Amino acid sequence: MFWKIVGALVVAWIAFMVLGSVIGFVFKAVLWIAIIGGVAFLGTAAYGAITGKKSKRISR
Repeated sequence: MFWKIVGALVVAWIAFMVLGSVIGFVFKAVLWIAIIGGVAFLGTAAYGAITGKKSKRISR
């Protein structure tokens, strides 16, 4: 009976470790994608503000 409890605890611990590593990897990946996207957005906004070009409008 003791070894069944110990085995169940070991299996549960391994499952939590695998689940935690997967969730941690996904969180870090999403965080880096958000940082890169934010930098790209700020860069294009700054470039547009510096150049001062207005968008072309189609006159009818």
